[in-house]
Amino acid sequence: MSTLPRVDLLDAAAFDGGQPHETFAWLRDHDPVHWHDEADGPGFWAVTRYDDVKAVGRDAETFSSAYGIMIPGSGGQLGGGAPRMMITMDPPDHTGFRQLVVPEFLPNAVREMVPQISELATQIVDGVIERGECDLVTDVAGLMPSYVIAEMLGIPHADGVALYDLTETIHSTRDPDDPDAGMRAVMEMLQYAHGVWEDRRATPRDDLSTTLAHATVDGEPLSELDFGMWFLLLVDAGGDTTRNLVATGMHALLEHPDQLAFVCDDLDSRLNPMVEELLRWVSPVVYMRRTALRPAKIGDTHIAEGDKVVMYYGSANRDPRAFDAPDVFDVTRRPNDHVAFGGGGPHFCLGARLGRAEVQALLREVLTRLDGLRLAGEPDWLASTFISGVRHLPVEFRPGTRSTG
Repeated sequence: MSTLPRVDLLDAAAFDGGQPHETFAWLRDHDPVHWHDEADGPGFWAVTRYDDVKAVGRDAETFSSAYGIMIPGSGGQLGGGAPRMMITMDPPDHTGFRQLVVPEFLPNAVREMVPQISELATQIVDGVIERGECDLVTDVAGLMPSYVIAEMLGIPHADGVALYDLTETIHSTRDPDDPDAGMRAVMEMLQYAHGVWEDRRATPRDDLSTTLAHATVDGEPLSELDFGMWFLLLVDAGGDTTRNLVATGMHALLEHPDQLAFVCDDLDSRLNPMVEELLRWVSPVVYMRRTALRPAKIGDTHIAEGDKVVMYYGSANRDPRAFDAPDVFDVTRRPNDHVAFGGGGPHFCLGARLGRAEVQALLREVLTRLDGLRLAGEPDWLASTFISGVRHLPVEFRPGTRSTG
């Protein structure tokens, strides 16, 4: 087949049920750097092959993050003025901002958090185990990252859950019946951050909020808006991978019972490679955008200065040029050099280690304690072209006993 199919990567319906892998496969084979029109914008280049995605992500000197990481917004008028958020900065500014929180995500720091993460996983499963049914997203998967980032920021667990709910609104495709919902969610989160900022400036504590409220970069203190952008980013990015990987990954496992049984037969040795395959298979972050700072080439395609360039991670992770039998779900897959965390470069996911620790702890509890776990209804997918995952996943299991009182 060489005829161009209908390609609309801005239509949330194309992502209902998962990512549009048939479309991605066609693009990889026939138009790997595809010009995609926008109804309300200048258009963008959709980059779908593994090697090209990695190359763009690693070349911050050519492909900038400073003009937005999501597709909406002009890519042709290069200029500053946007609020400072680490994920939308380029080196060297990006480097200075990133260093503010790096200590919290180093291997030793994450290892020290593992006992607490495991305890949280036990508490989360305790919350549903006696019921024999639950929503695997809202009752289980969504709680872990919300609790962990709440602990790190020094805010109540319940507030962490409520704040993550706001990020789901932010990522959802714009609702024509409520076009301002996303902006209201952003403002609500920044208003909450304002209260934390004022409190930590007046009364420092031993938490990440205090670190950021009193931080300086190149001798200049962070402003309240800088703090708010950090707060939004940590809540947002801290939840996407864990929440969507656990819930959507469990959906994949339940649809592949042979793979699920294989993992459960020797969970200790098979859990980690299973998580890596789930990261490749689900690819919770669909894409990241860059903007060309100068004329460039991706493969045989000429990119003009100011063009928007979009890396599709879900497509790269199914590229047969990089993976054997990429459309086969194989929990024993090795090597598995997926790009679910960004594929390297300055913007490689800072929380990759922490996210893996959360996912491993929570899946261990789910797989060992929710006996006879099975789907109890159809999944409800997030209406988003940016984040791939289920919003709700009803499941049933044999009621069990709590591990804690």
